[in-house]
Amino acid sequence: MNVDKEALKRTTPVLGAATGTGRAHGTFGELLQGVLEENGLDFLVTFPISLATTADFQLIEGAGEITVRPAHKRKAQALAQRILRDRQVGGGGLLTLISSIPVGKGLASSSADLVATARAVGDSLGIQFTESEIEALLRDVEPSDGVMYQGIVAFYHRQVRLKERLGFLPPLTIVAHDIGGMVDTVLFNRSPKPFDAADRKEYSRLLDQLREALLHGDLDTVGKVSTRSARMNSKVIARDYFDDILRICHEVDGLGLVLAHSGTNLGILLRDDISDHTDRLAHARKSCEALPGSVSLYHSMGPESYDTCGE
Repeated sequence: MNVDKEALKRTTPVLGAATGTGRAHGTFGELLQGVLEENGLDFLVTFPISLATTADFQLIEGAGEITVRPAHKRKAQALAQRILRDRQVGGGGLLTLISSIPVGKGLASSSADLVATARAVGDSLGIQFTESEIEALLRDVEPSDGVMYQGIVAFYHRQVRLKERLGFLPPLTIVAHDIGGMVDTVLFNRSPKPFDAADRKEYSRLLDQLREALLHGDLDTVGKVSTRSARMNSKVIARDYFDDILRICHEVDGLGLVLAHSGTNLGILLRDDISDHTDRLAHARKSCEALPGSVSLYHSMGPESYDTCGE
């Protein structure tokens, strides 16, 4: 749904109201997602991108409820109300969400809404919630993509619990092919995954490899792990044009493929620090545009990319 940003900006502020702002970035699917051998838990590894949701909250004493714009963001509205109730703050307010993250595409739009809301409401109360406190707030709401944490993390998304921090990647561009439609992430995560013991063993091995690759800046191995994860996910959702996009990736000497496991995007990972990056990017984009669907570009986030709105 398109948000009329100019209309939102024209909202008349309430004199004397406490205000707060929060921000949360999306993630381009997952570098790795599956089920671990050692505990049988579903997990994912985030891939933060520059798209984000910004939340603005006006706390209004005497207001009976919280109004949210856009009006369909009911989970964010309920979270804001819960935070006020838990902190024994009377009143209500106005919660405004503006996002550049496409909805239903596997880019963590819903989680970003909630994380940004928690930060904005906390900011209005003079509270800077920690990442783990936001994690706890979201635990009873829905499965989460782990975007309350800076950098790349391994995350138990069904339990909404951090497994471990894994670090950052250098600047990368994702040439993303979107097959169209939308995926309900909540319903997706309720479905049992058809991974057997051999799959779970491989997912644990892939996580070990990814951990070491991120530690040592081994981008080739990062690409191999994310490609394998994308391929293994065909047991859950068959991906149209997977082999075509993998062929294009090889043509431009990309690092590998990265998948929105619960979304509609499959991307080619390209390094930004190579001399012919522009030519490779143009070729990958043109080739993907020849396939049915749409093509977009996304950019990874390093430690310097996070702003000061609670992140």
